Amino acid sequence: MYPPKPTFGLNDIPNLSGKVFIVTGGNTGVGKEIVKGLLLHDATVYLAARSQPKAEEAIRELKGITGKEAKFLQLDLSDLQSVKNAANSFTEQERSLHVLINNAGVMTPPIEQLTKAGHDMQFGTNVVGPWYFTKLLIPILQATAKEGAPARIVNVASTGALMTGGIKFDTLKDGPARKKLGAQSLYLQSKFATVVVSQELAKRYGDQGIVTTSLNPGTLKSDLARHVENPVLKFVNNMLQSPVEFGALTPLYVATVPEGINFNGQFFIPWARKSKLGPDALNEQLGKELWTWLEEQVATV
Repeated sequence: MYPPKPTFGLNDIPNLSGKVFIVTGGNTGVGKEIVKGLLLHDATVYLAARSQPKAEEAIRELKGITGKEAKFLQLDLSDLQSVKNAANSFTEQERSLHVLINNAGVMTPPIEQLTKAGHDMQFGTNVVGPWYFTKLLIPILQATAKEGAPARIVNVASTGALMTGGIKFDTLKDGPARKKLGAQSLYLQSKFATVVVSQELAKRYGDQGIVTTSLNPGTLKSDLARHVENPVLKFVNNMLQSPVEFGALTPLYVATVPEGINFNGQFFIPWARKSKLGPDALNEQLGKELWTWLEEQVATV
């Protein structure tokens, strides 16, 4: 419930000169803190976000703090065409990608909200969009790995990753089953699926020089939970919150430390501590089933 004092801090990040990163949702909250930590250590950082004005404001603010300037990458994870355009835009500008940090996500938005492709907004934004973005960037990650150390994929999940049970595929698009499940359970399911996807990525690409990890960044003072209406959940969330900058520690740890090349398939908890996943998240059949379903969702993009 209350993580121990961190043993990893920003000063422990190695020099990242020459390394290229993408951080999704980098204009606010944990994502912004991740970008700050990377810029402070001389990384080239693409700040991927939906809103260009908000992203540019964050880039200006971070430049004032770090003296370094992130690059804006237009990305709306709820729009698969935008995801495709973002991947194409990045590969037109860069020949290498050392680390992809899939940080962006939504939590319990109004149940009426769906993505452009008709997916549940949370599953579409937290799972389908990031998976498609990652899939499109696999070739540049593979090429980068061939030049030196393994490339890395870091997927930000939550405590929902530790939930038990499978994935209710009849809730991933609109219908009675989705509405019956409710926004909170749909959120937990999306974060559980994030870890299932991470395990599948680790299996498929671990021997090709791509290290995939997933993590819970912590319960933080950010605007992610702004849609939570349950008073009990709000109270518990407020009691357990830590400063948002703490939430960047675990992603920065797995994304930058030299020993991270040995983290493939592992799950981390606050602050920068290795943990274990339950059997449901490690279910190989579920991983294959979800991957097949995801392939079907982007077949016509």
